[in-house]
Amino acid sequence: MKLSSLLEKLEYTCVQGSTEQEVTGVVYDSRKVTDGSLFICIRGAVVDGHKFIPDVTAKGAKVLVVEEEVSAPSDVTVIQVTDTRYAMAFISAAWFGHPAEKLKTIGITGTKGKTTTTYMVKSILENAGYKVGLIGTIEAIIGNKIIPASNTTPESYVVQEYFHEMVEAGCDCVVMEVSSQGLMLHRTQGFVFDFGIFTNIEPDHIGPNEHKDFDHYLSCKAMLLKQCRVGIVNRDDEHFDRIVEGHTCTLETYGFSKEADLRAEDARLIGGKGYLGISYQLKGLMDFPVEIDIPGKFSIYNSLTAIAICRHFKVSQENILKALKVAKVKGRIEMVKVSDEFTLMIDYAHNAMALESLLTTLREYHPHRLVCLFGCGGNRSRLRRYEMGEVSGRLADLTIITSDNPRDEEPQAIIDDIKVGMAKTEGKYVEIPDRKEAIAYAIHHGEPGDIVVLAGKGHEDYQEIKGKKYPMDERVLIADILAGK
Repeated sequence: MKLSSLLEKLEYTCVQGSTEQEVTGVVYDSRKVTDGSLFICIRGAVVDGHKFIPDVTAKGAKVLVVEEEVSAPSDVTVIQVTDTRYAMAFISAAWFGHPAEKLKTIGITGTKGKTTTTYMVKSILENAGYKVGLIGTIEAIIGNKIIPASNTTPESYVVQEYFHEMVEAGCDCVVMEVSSQGLMLHRTQGFVFDFGIFTNIEPDHIGPNEHKDFDHYLSCKAMLLKQCRVGIVNRDDEHFDRIVEGHTCTLETYGFSKEADLRAEDARLIGGKGYLGISYQLKGLMDFPVEIDIPGKFSIYNSLTAIAICRHFKVSQENILKALKVAKVKGRIEMVKVSDEFTLMIDYAHNAMALESLLTTLREYHPHRLVCLFGCGGNRSRLRRYEMGEVSGRLADLTIITSDNPRDEEPQAIIDDIKVGMAKTEGKYVEIPDRKEAIAYAIHHGEPGDIVVLAGKGHEDYQEIKGKKYPMDERVLIADILAGK
């Protein structure tokens, strides 16, 4: 492909060489350069791609995309841009033939609810006969192919590659999680989303390697409403006015607010043997009763979001209700049947905010006891341990403190930190470092009417110890425990 075709939607300066240069591949990892490649110099958190110019030109790179003045062999074309990450998104889209133009694209951002909502949308649209690709925190799904995820939102090149594969696999649409980091680093540039969804925002991901403060976090997330045709926003969020400020899309809203275009009324908690759920009356742009086998008010928000999107795909009421009944997300309030007497669930809640939200929700069901089993990751903030210990001590009737991913730390040292937070409360606890033994304890000591939560691991199927990942899926552990293994 000619270089000029890859650059057609970008502002750039050709510092050296010719834009008529033929390009045989687009690369941003110096190890993957082959003869005739275009190499994009990305400034990463750890490594600066500009430093690899001698190496990549020796390997045969014929085009460099740079942000600064560089020295390169005379037969190499040098293209200078303001931001190489931004440029990579447009170059990648062109390289793969602008695949987003052949799909209906749905991007979902927000502090909470992204993952569950993407699977709900996928479930509803597939029930209606669409073929749906997915990109998210857990995995990317392209037809029958499942690719485990390393980032919530992959690099722009990978996003475009996945879109291309989805088109090849016959997908009609794609639903993807869009992280604040993904927006900040321009991973979703190079195309315009047909639908952009903003679920909610709370302080999170604020720190030296993420966002400097809440204002920056909010402004990055709000970028989605400048990169989509239709924006669908939670009307109840206290930051609503700031979220929609400067939006360039057609705006729709959902929530409990009377001002919401699609709203929930008469919400009721429902429950049975081994499951919890919620029901409500949908009003506004659509009008029918909804029932979901996932507990909590946030399940209403997640389902409202999914319905708001699927309304644009002309999905029938019957298909929406059928799909919401079967929509399940691995590790997100995932109920696992172990007894008719009590309810057990697996959830990814791995910080204080998520754990507090989950336990507060489950408290509304007035369990006989609320039992919370969790650990904390090693090589991570000790503050998180104190906070999670305090939250569980305050909200759970019994806390079972165990291991998560200890990484390079001693499991007992992490447990001792959690107990510092527990000590600020009057909560009862037991400590069982071995996670399988801890889960066995929770199951064997379950009492009628209990709700038992296994928190922190969620969809993960491994435990990381001393730099190595060992297989450990809580569903398998539960099956083994029930089988007496």
